[in-house]
Amino acid sequence: MSIAALARPEVRDLKPYEAAAQVEGTIRLNANEAPWSGSDAFRRPLNRYPEIRPAGLRETLAARFGCPAAKLLVTRGSSEAIDLLIRVFCRTGIDSIAVPSPSFSMYAHYARIQGAALISVAGDPANHFMPDGDALLAACTDDTRLIFLCSPNNPTGGVLPRNLIERVLRARAEQSVIVVDEAYIEFSNERSTAELLDEYPNLVVLRTLSKALGFAGARCGALLGPEAVIDILSAVQAPYALSTPVVECVEDALSGAGLDLAAQRVAEIVAERDRLAAELATLRTVIEVWPSSANFLLVRVRDVDATMAATREAGILLRYFGGELSGCVRISIGSHAENRALLDTLRTLDGAADD
Repeated sequence: MSIAALARPEVRDLKPYEAAAQVEGTIRLNANEAPWSGSDAFRRPLNRYPEIRPAGLRETLAARFGCPAAKLLVTRGSSEAIDLLIRVFCRTGIDSIAVPSPSFSMYAHYARIQGAALISVAGDPANHFMPDGDALLAACTDDTRLIFLCSPNNPTGGVLPRNLIERVLRARAEQSVIVVDEAYIEFSNERSTAELLDEYPNLVVLRTLSKALGFAGARCGALLGPEAVIDILSAVQAPYALSTPVVECVEDALSGAGLDLAAQRVAEIVAERDRLAAELATLRTVIEVWPSSANFLLVRVRDVDATMAATREAGILLRYFGGELSGCVRISIGSHAENRALLDTLRTLDGAADD
């Protein structure tokens, strides 16, 4: 069975929006566009609509992420991909999604918007918050349409074992779409699960240019999955989703020079991450620093209120989640100077404890 059969019946046969034809070298009087451009700052004229789906960019991203272009949808970051998946597969008031916890909060956010139930399965804090495969599968029901697995996980930084991912893929083969969110994979030593797309027809992989390539402001990502699923998602996605300026800046980022620079910066972030983790572990205000395969660290501190107040006063913003992560802060890896400023601020807390 194609996993596309799990999509909502009312969108399964939805036809994509039929855009006005775009033919080079013609007089375009078919799309109600202005005959002049408001800017000459880009290679393509801004008075013309962009491609309804950017074919060249799709090919380039497919080559980068290791799949055929027909199995990739270009999205406005990973967030749009999550939204599309839940809207396409979850019937309001009937279907559910399953998510290990803690994990990226937008899975639950989009589930609430769609009226889908959330099944949250707590991980083990003593084991890097890793989910238990038995517990995760036992929590699923016949109407669990999507299982989101973030690896490396946000906000913990841990990598899910490949055998756990494959076990879930096999166990829910015809019942659930398994979504592996790889937003941070470039900061790890892991291979992408995209290499499993041909083996598991219920696998979907999310990638983004926001983290390793430093293009969060461009809002560009990709969803990789079965061609039939890509077709349905494309029919639901808004036409002209990627603007001309975004397409052009991403094309430049994916050039040889752009990728070389990104690889260099990822290596610098990883080195800073490991250095910062070692330095933080020496502070008395820090209880625990979890290992991370992402561009951030999850840190448990002795006094989270004092830590947040001291860093805020120093003009440094950290992320506090509360709940099951009570007493923990997530620290994004900044530049060497930014990380040094953070350490200096936290050392003042150590000093204050001595007074």
